[in-house]
Amino acid sequence: MLTELHIENLGVIDTLDLQLSKGLVALTGETGAGKTMIVEAINLLVGGRADAGMVRPGATEARVEGRFVFGDEEVILCRTIPLDGRSRAYVNGRLATVGQLAEHGLDLVDMHGQHAHQSLLGAKAQREALDAYAKVDLEPLRNARAAVTEIDAALATLGGDDRMRAREIDLLRFQVNEIIEAALQGADEDEQLSREEDVLADAVNYREALWKAVASLSEESGATDNLGSAVSALSNKEPFAGFVSRLKALQSELEDISADIRDEADSIEENPSRLDEVRQRRQLLVDLRRKYGDSLQEVIAYGDESAARLAELESFEARAATLDQERAAAVRKLEAAQAVVGKARRDGAAPLAQEVQKNLRTLAMAHAVIDVSVGQDPGDDVVFLLAANPGSPVMPLTKVASGGELARTMLALRLVLSTGPNTLVFDEVDAGIGGEAAVAVAQALALLGKRHQVLVVTHLPQVAAASHAHIQVSKSVRNGKTYAQAAMLGEEERVAEIARMLSGGVAEATALEHARELLRDSHKSDASSQTTPKRSRR
Repeated sequence: MLTELHIENLGVIDTLDLQLSKGLVALTGETGAGKTMIVEAINLLVGGRADAGMVRPGATEARVEGRFVFGDEEVILCRTIPLDGRSRAYVNGRLATVGQLAEHGLDLVDMHGQHAHQSLLGAKAQREALDAYAKVDLEPLRNARAAVTEIDAALATLGGDDRMRAREIDLLRFQVNEIIEAALQGADEDEQLSREEDVLADAVNYREALWKAVASLSEESGATDNLGSAVSALSNKEPFAGFVSRLKALQSELEDISADIRDEADSIEENPSRLDEVRQRRQLLVDLRRKYGDSLQEVIAYGDESAARLAELESFEARAATLDQERAAAVRKLEAAQAVVGKARRDGAAPLAQEVQKNLRTLAMAHAVIDVSVGQDPGDDVVFLLAANPGSPVMPLTKVASGGELARTMLALRLVLSTGPNTLVFDEVDAGIGGEAAVAVAQALALLGKRHQVLVVTHLPQVAAASHAHIQVSKSVRNGKTYAQAAMLGEEERVAEIARMLSGGVAEATALEHARELLRDSHKSDASSQTTPKRSRR
């Protein structure tokens, strides 16, 4: 709920801080005192339209901040309106867009009256409200839709039309065959071929280098002879037995190396045809990498993936037939689920409309007609319709011209629905009513205050008396400037304010007694409602 509201330089408000409580909170005061500017401030917090004309004369910027608490969480919204330039929005101290404020507002506040921010005017909210009222189980419908979507996606991946599929099959066959015919020896084949090409390209020099190495190791006075001399010098000398053992091991290793180098030298011969073959093979590998991947490993992977895709396309007819059968079954389940949801929505529409209409008849709209229209299965097109006066056609709530009628319709709806934002703001809800209708509106707002925080701007003493908290907004003139103030009233202060609302200052003693009587009656009604069973709902 909205727990704190801070306003600076907005209309007649210089600086204003309000601590707000739960339940029904009445905002009262003389005309022009600034009550509507408080509502306007809340509207700005939830993304309402900003205008530089809202800035208090003499100030350069208006500012509104609100703290909302829900459960263990809280969010602070802020809006500033400069004289020049666009308004700025903040969420928890960080810059945000007005759209982001509006998103938060949909969950936090519902404005009822002259403001456009009313969640129940949206098609999605009206459908969700009907679903909540009628306890519509949407899970089977969601699952059925997901199943059809999944099968459609699988069909789409099989390929396009026959001509496109044939072209893709031809291309894949060529690519797969090209990679298969290349008979790649592994991801490192090119490195091996590179070494072989290097040797073949300079066979004479390589062979001479190898034989020179053999001579250095094996010929007279070579490394092998020198090691033999070292072994002879140290043999039969016990302290140096370890050196002798190591030298003999080196002798053995040198003999092995010398033999390997000799074999390598014998294997090298000038072979122009093999050199040409290696170079052609390497060029083939270059061409494959240019087409299918940066490395031979990627080329091999591409070949495997293409072969799998080719197999899938070649078995298209069988796979498509299977998917078509699965889709037909899924569509039948979807149609059945749509029919169930559509029926549940239509079954709930009339009782919902009747309950709302019954409430409206007590809220100074004795001839109002409410209808809830539900479209074809699954009935996603839900529209709340209202005819406020006899002979008028029912029209969508978005086309209701009177702010007071719309606010009372929203009040009647909220009395029936248990869903919605925790904070509800009503302005103009009591426009043009009095007598028994005023009492009914007061009782309805008080009842709604059991479930929500309800802020209501009112001129009706009955509503003010029914509130759980009462804020008086007043204004004063100092040095030729108007200043608005707001204060939470105590019990005796409430008596005085309600008396003012009753009489306008005339017959003060009688008005005071009447005010006390209104408060006593409201307290009694509030206490009795604690033990009154809630009306059953579908």
